[in-house]
Amino acid sequence: MPVIRRLPVLALLAISAAISTASGQTAPGTTAPADLGAGIDAAVAEVIAKTGVPSVSLAVVREGTIAYVRAYGNARLDPRLPATPEMRYPIGSITKQFTATAVLLLAEEGRLSLDDRLVRWFPDLTRARDVTLRQLLSMTSGYQDFWPQDYVMPMMLEPTAPLAIVERWAKKPLDFEPGTKWQYSNTNYVILGLVVEKVSGTSLFDLLNARVFTPLGIGTVTETDRSAFGPADPEGYLRFGLGPLRPAPEVGRGWIFGAGGLAMTAGDLARWDISMINQAVMQPDSYRQMETEVRTARGVGTGYGLGVSVGMADDHRYLSHGGGVSGFTARNTVYPDDRAAVVVLTNRDPTNAAGQIATRVGRLILEIPDAGTAPSVKLAKGVFEGLQRGRIDRSLFTANANAYFTDRALADLAASLAPLGAPKEFTQRAQSLRGGMTQRVYRVGLPARTVYVTTLTMPDAKLEQFMVAAED
Repeated sequence: MPVIRRLPVLALLAISAAISTASGQTAPGTTAPADLGAGIDAAVAEVIAKTGVPSVSLAVVREGTIAYVRAYGNARLDPRLPATPEMRYPIGSITKQFTATAVLLLAEEGRLSLDDRLVRWFPDLTRARDVTLRQLLSMTSGYQDFWPQDYVMPMMLEPTAPLAIVERWAKKPLDFEPGTKWQYSNTNYVILGLVVEKVSGTSLFDLLNARVFTPLGIGTVTETDRSAFGPADPEGYLRFGLGPLRPAPEVGRGWIFGAGGLAMTAGDLARWDISMINQAVMQPDSYRQMETEVRTARGVGTGYGLGVSVGMADDHRYLSHGGGVSGFTARNTVYPDDRAAVVVLTNRDPTNAAGQIATRVGRLILEIPDAGTAPSVKLAKGVFEGLQRGRIDRSLFTANANAYFTDRALADLAASLAPLGAPKEFTQRAQSLRGGMTQRVYRVGLPARTVYVTTLTMPDAKLEQFMVAAED
């Protein structure tokens, strides 16, 4: 985390002043349709109002190009400074995918291998003969995280050096045998940053600048240890419980490094996302390794590749990572097969505002119906409410499903579901293909308890299954 130079902050404005989005500024060159832009603005405004983040800087990629870049709210509260798309925000742990890229680029040149043992560079670290670079990259090394807290400890107010972090935390006993479990650890990426510097003979940032940022035309990126924020940059804020926004503490130089030490505009991070989509910086095999879910030695999926989380949501493959440093949180999600991406940067922690916005905007640009208003949700909710009364519209079901709903089944469903009250929540939680049908899982929040509904829908929209089960 950088040493962010603060103004001599006076009394802060009320939260309500911080969440105003009326002065949002859109960067030139926006290509998103007006209705999409309005939908994005509405989603951001709702999350800002709910969470109280002072500002949001957002960029959207559609069809492989930047389609929408906009800033909302105030980058500083006293004196008030409206956020603009040109402002840099710390991206926190999103930095890890850049550190991973540096390692992969060196591997392409044959200067190291992902299966090299750490003993090659740091023979004195715990189990250095057993831990590989791949395990560091995939969070399966066993090294303990030096910063698992969601706040800044007293020691982090003073400057340090990355090597000092490694000497202190990577000489402790491992939390587990290398490769057998997954555990998020910033220590892994501090070690990796130092390995990059030993192998390349230059600083991690200088290598990234020469091999990644300059070729991609990314001009706003900075290493936060090198460039302190000033009065024209966003201020980082935090809240204690539900209290007012307060300036976040300044973290001493050297603490984040390869684990989270970069800052840039949302637009420039979106340019990086486009390079991921186009596989423009590394060789195809390097992207394959970065984007493939790593499994533990026992075959358990980790949901993590090399510096990025990987998975599927609503049948769309994603690569994603969050970032959080003192006073700032962020989320970057790429949908490579859809040639789309969402970048969200905010100046408050702790909060999941960036993740909420990224999810909602992602559904908009991928044209996924809202989980609460999609036709399939409305249909399922209607069927559920009918079952609470012991009735169904049999025209909605296949012959198999109609056979399942005997008089006994309908009576039991009505007797057990009606006393639970009307649904207060009915949201789709998962969707997948199964047996040539679409399988959907819904969470139904009722006054008395929560139940789940699992449906199977035929290609002709008939329901082959509608199962209700209690939450275990």
